[in-house]
Formats: sequence, C-alpha cells, structure tokens
Amino acid sequence: MSTRLLIVRHGETDWNVAGRLQGQLDLPLNATGRTQAAQAAAALASEPLAAIYASDLARAWDTAAPIAATQGLAARPEPGLRERHFGHWQGATRAEIAGRSAQDAAHLKARTPDFTPSGGESLRTFAQRVQATVEALATRHAGQTLLLVTHGGVLDVLYRLAHGLALDAPRGWDVPNAGLNQLRWRDGRLWVEGWGDVDHLMDEARDELI
Repeated sequence: MSTRLLIVRHGETDWNVAGRLQGQLDLPLNATGRTQAAQAAAALASEPLAAIYASDLARAWDTAAPIAATQGLAARPEPGLRERHFGHWQGATRAEIAGRSAQDAAHLKARTPDFTPSGGESLRTFAQRVQATVEALATRHAGQTLLLVTHGGVLDVLYRLAHGLALDAPRGWDVPNAGLNQLRWRDGRLWVEGWGDVDHLMDEARDELI
C-alpha cells in the first residue's frame, strides 16, 4: 500500500531575499510569503488530505496555517521536518561565510556530507533525520494522502533519496518557495511524481539557496 505525499516549501522570507542561511533560526514570512501561502491553500483546496504535518519553525508553520484552515484540519507540528541546523553559519550569506573562513566556504560549496559546522548538523546527519521522519509519517498513514510543509533543504534531501543521488552531487533541480511537490512512498522507497510546481503562484518564486 502506498502513501501519497504532497510537500510544500515554506513561503518567502526577508532572508530568502537577502540570501542568508536561515537554518533553524525562526524567521517569519514576509508579505510575499503570506500571499504565496494563501495561493498554495487555494491550489490544494480539493485535495483529500488525511493529515497535515509542518515544521514547527514559524515560516513553515505559518505557510501551513491557511492550508489547514481551508481543509478544516489542524496542522500537526513535526520537528523532524525542520531545516538543517547550520550552526555558526546561520544568519550569514555565502560571501560572509567565505570572508570568515575559506575552509568553511569550501565545505559549504562542496556539500561535504560529514562536515559539521560548529553547533550545527552535518549534511549526512540532517539527511538521516529527514529520511527517518518522512518514512515514519508515510508508514503511519499508509494508503492516505498527506501534506508536509517544510524547508528547501528537506526537499532537496527527499529528491536525492528518490533518485538515488549522492548528498554531495551538484543540484540541478529547483526548490522554489511555496512550490508544490508530489512524491509517493511505496515498497520501502520514495518516488517523485511531480516537482517544483509553481503554477498556482502569481509571481516568480525564489529557489532554495543551498
């Protein structure tokens, strides 16, 4: 029995515009992000959702709120859907990280799976958390349709898992703010059925930074 997963990245924040790593810092949606959340809710209004799970960080939680209201469901907080903790990189741009440490900048650019920024998570640890969380939710709701509201890094990991791609492989796919992604959990693995749909958005959406 398969589980259909509809997964939405949070709407835009001011730090998305500025190119800053948000990680697990709790930034709110900006005006564009709130509009995107409402548009996502309208696009998903007819979907037969069994449950809605969202990262408990404000930008994801507030994106989930209008969807939950439209569906008549209560969103459930799921910390396992949080963005990667970037440690001392959080709040910085790529240029600022490079100005502080050439080594850090090289690891960030190379996506070194086992490098851990001070106070944060390695990419591998993050990916393991994401995989375990999504597999548990999909198994719990076998045969149903779920909505997950999360972050760009989480979606990037799920795309790689579904396609058997390495964590340090260059990214050639978009992960836009408020984009709609359709995956399926079947036979112990993920399958991508639709990716990065932004037809419901009135304006251009920003791609994931990392």
